[in-house]
Amino acid sequence: MTFTLTAGQRVTLEELRQVAAGAGPLTLDASVRDRVGRSRQTLEKFVSDGRVIYGVNTSMGGFVSWLVPVSLARQLQENLINAVATNVGAYVDDTTVRAIMMSRIVSLSRGNSAVAPENLDKLIAVLNAGITPCVPEKGSLGTSGDLGPLAAIALVCIGQWKARLGGVELPGAEALRRAGIAPMELSTKDGLALINGTSGMVGLGGLVYAQARRLVDIYHLVSALSVEGLAGKTKPFDPRVHKLKPHRGQQEVAERLWAVLDGSRLAVNESHTEAALADEMDASAGAQRGSDQIEDAYSIRCTPQILGPIVDSLRTIGETVEDELNSSNDNPLILPDEDEVFHNGHFHGQYVAMAMDHLTLSLTTLCNLANRRVDRFLDQSNSNGLPPFLCSVDAGLRLGLMGGQFMTASITAENRTLATPVSVQSLTSTADFQDIVSLGFVAARRARDVLRNTMYVVAFELLCACQAADIRGADGLSAQTRALYERTREIVPFLDRDVTITDYIEKIVDDILCAPA
Repeated sequence: MTFTLTAGQRVTLEELRQVAAGAGPLTLDASVRDRVGRSRQTLEKFVSDGRVIYGVNTSMGGFVSWLVPVSLARQLQENLINAVATNVGAYVDDTTVRAIMMSRIVSLSRGNSAVAPENLDKLIAVLNAGITPCVPEKGSLGTSGDLGPLAAIALVCIGQWKARLGGVELPGAEALRRAGIAPMELSTKDGLALINGTSGMVGLGGLVYAQARRLVDIYHLVSALSVEGLAGKTKPFDPRVHKLKPHRGQQEVAERLWAVLDGSRLAVNESHTEAALADEMDASAGAQRGSDQIEDAYSIRCTPQILGPIVDSLRTIGETVEDELNSSNDNPLILPDEDEVFHNGHFHGQYVAMAMDHLTLSLTTLCNLANRRVDRFLDQSNSNGLPPFLCSVDAGLRLGLMGGQFMTASITAENRTLATPVSVQSLTSTADFQDIVSLGFVAARRARDVLRNTMYVVAFELLCACQAADIRGADGLSAQTRALYERTREIVPFLDRDVTITDYIEKIVDDILCAPA
């Protein structure tokens, strides 16, 4: 499949994910080429007219007040990308690097950045050739965009730094040679256009968002399976009562749980519990303990009210990141239709930084919910008749699933420590020129880590729910939860002996929670 960018096109986060995954080559249509060319021509006219333009005939950052002759353009642009390529740490994975490159191409293709068309073509050629620049993940301030990550990519494009090609790490020049691509020759503003934008946080954040949305989608089924495993009551999910609280996400979650649990023989009809308790009532005996309770704990009953805000937040997060993907986000911008240059702050990543913080909060909330359900599954006093630690035979000699809660409690606590907002942690730099920064790439990295942590906790909840369903009789599951149960059972059997569950958890995460929808 070939992805062709057209003028004015709104690229979706799903298309970003597909290109990052290597679904097909990327091309530009004639309308994009025309717009990009006109922006470049406008810049060249401004240079001839002697206009003073940041990063064109001035230096940059803390040297903003220094004037630089355009005859030194190539040296200035190459110095820029070398000077800011200061990231450190482990390399970002190949898929994420491709997403970052795609994000930068989308922004430049909007035709407001005045990048040389031939250099945009070479950036696309590098992506299509499978060349993956080595991008260290730590060190981006997220303002002026993701300078460090994008500079690592730009360096490879001019034949410097390092890249991976076919799984082999090579000098950037060698990777280009093997792919038959001549290095870029930078001229006026080219280096600045390549690196001065939010494409790093958008690429990473877009992929994290897509996976988080997948997790939340499947978590509806995990929740329903947990309701069945804990013999929970279904009436709190009746859509009629949720019409009284007009939150869209809450109503969607309730409707889905109500539909998924239809036909379940493990979930409880509240009217049956009410009838049994009514038979036990004896006015002459005073207060007495009943055989059951009329409603469930919050981690079951309040699922729509807890998962609903997460659904609503994801909707807003996705819109924000997709808006940023489809923006011109560098400085300055050269608008050919306006015949003007605009010095601006579009490179500032606060929108994405805050979106990633909200994603972290949403995932930590989901993790809290999953961890509470794990506790109910394993605590005999709260599980509605399940054996302690889901140990159905040789209890005491065996420890059952007790140890799994060590992991989930630890990870849940870790996620809580990671939930402090990154987007408010600004520190000044560059002689107070960059005096307030977004740290959007850091926020996206942190959301990525919290996402993986949350998947581990959800995987163990799913394992517990399947164990409980077998103990109660899995033939009573609803049709939709039965399908999830069977997929899980392909990975992990009913545990009637104590075994190490680490590999099971990892495989549930990779094969079920991370699998494409």
